Amino acid sequence: MSNKKTRTGDVISNKMDKTAIVSVTRQFKHRLYGKYIKRFKKYIAHDPENKTKIGSKVTIKEIRPLSKTKKWLITEIIENKNSKLNKN
Repeated sequence: MSNKKTRTGDVISNKMDKTAIVSVTRQFKHRLYGKYIKRFKKYIAHDPENKTKIGSKVTIKEIRPLSKTKKWLITEIIENKNSKLNKN
């Protein structure tokens, strides 16, 4: 069994070659007030086949460092959106 971390998020940028930026949202309850708070973090992920588009829902997995900031791999494309921003 692998002890690598996995996250699910949305692709917010795919302008780089074989790289996508994935935004992962988490929700938690405030300790004192009980209100649910949303926080998000951006992960730079390796996309070896350049298949993702902006708005796609993907699963990423932690891997060995490929560069200074790229330490995640896109393992699965859950939902591929047809982005109007990508049409050239």
